[in-house]
Amino acid sequence: MNLPTKITVSRIVASAVIFVTLLTFYIISQINPSFATPYLALGDVKIDIFFIILLVVFIIVAFTDMVDGKLARSRNEVTTLGKFLDPIADKLLVNSMLIFLCAVNILAPYNKTNPVGISAWCVILMVARDIVVDSLRLIAVNKNVVIAANIFGKMKTVFQMIAIGVVLANDFPFAFFDQGFPAGLRISDILVYIATAISVISGIIYVIQNKKVFKEE
Repeated sequence: MNLPTKITVSRIVASAVIFVTLLTFYIISQINPSFATPYLALGDVKIDIFFIILLVVFIIVAFTDMVDGKLARSRNEVTTLGKFLDPIADKLLVNSMLIFLCAVNILAPYNKTNPVGISAWCVILMVARDIVVDSLRLIAVNKNVVIAANIFGKMKTVFQMIAIGVVLANDFPFAFFDQGFPAGLRISDILVYIATAISVISGIIYVIQNKKVFKEE
């Protein structure tokens, strides 16, 4: 196993650690309903300390997504295992965080300062898009067709990661500008909507560009 693949595997392990940690905090909050994590006050914005730690880990893990790919290409170490694990690592990290933040009030009752999460409809659309594209890739593999990633797919991942980071930070530092938007709308919401739109568009493009894989021999 080369270095780029090891970095990809570390991203999968980190995603698993994040999941176990979130589950542990949830279990603690169920055993002790009064349990609450402390927060950091930045002006009028309050950010849960645990979410800050989660954000830092998320940024580090997300950064490795760029590192492993560039290393593999620069060192000519692109492998089949790496190609297989890389999208899995991305989806484990991003989709698990999307689902968590979609139900943050239920899954993180200990968090009293970051009550706003991600729209369930946006999460459904983004996860459904991944299921469709992954199914398309599976069909293509069976027909020896390689589906290359398009720019919209990469943009989708970038915007998803940015949106997740801003939501974890309780819209900081953009919260100071939220008052200029309609009631209840935040910058993080706009970023989520953009990520959702790009996700759906990229999925449609994948299907249209590779519709030939649906043709029977």
